[in-house]
Amino acid sequence: MLKGLIGRKIGMTQIFDESGRAIPVTLLEAGPCFVSQVKTPETDGYSAVQLAFGAVKPKRLSKAELGHLKVNNLPPVRVLREIRTKKIEGVKPGDELTAAVFEAGDYVDVIGTSKGKGFAGVMKRHGFGGGLKTHGQSDRWRAPGSSGQGTTPGRVFKGKKFPGQMGNVRVTSSHIRVAMVDAERNLIAVQGSVPGAKGDTVIIRAAAKQ
Repeated sequence: MLKGLIGRKIGMTQIFDESGRAIPVTLLEAGPCFVSQVKTPETDGYSAVQLAFGAVKPKRLSKAELGHLKVNNLPPVRVLREIRTKKIEGVKPGDELTAAVFEAGDYVDVIGTSKGKGFAGVMKRHGFGGGLKTHGQSDRWRAPGSSGQGTTPGRVFKGKKFPGQMGNVRVTSSHIRVAMVDAERNLIAVQGSVPGAKGDTVIIRAAAKQ
């Protein structure tokens, strides 16, 4: 069975284990998802399963999107995402996946888009320590300092840590433990935090590093 779902971040709360210890968890609305396409090395050059999630009115989709879903008699959905996997045996278009594919104790990777925080300096963005606050220093306290070399090589290397756009990038939280599964309500609680704001779309898949 494919261990992967598209979900929506609901928010954080806490649950208590058998010993009464409070565990911080993130609630995810996981599924139901439909298999909208199965990609194979013979037809597409790689193995993957495309999932569909999030019911929506037909007028919200283009004719191409509606036609793609109609091939397998699927309802109009808002989100299509691929999960790369080599375990595609037994998975066919039209299958429905729910939160029941996971169980408490499993480890998963949660992929989402981090919160955008606008233009940020090097201290906030990269954790620089800042300059000294002594000897007449006036406006260099939060500056990055020297950024290049002299004669050799005489340029700044690509990838140098500078101020710039912070957040709003794809982030994977790896090897997170599933603390609770409520298959009837399509809820999964994972231990700790996951990327994104409330209501953001996330991908939940079996942990790559078991």
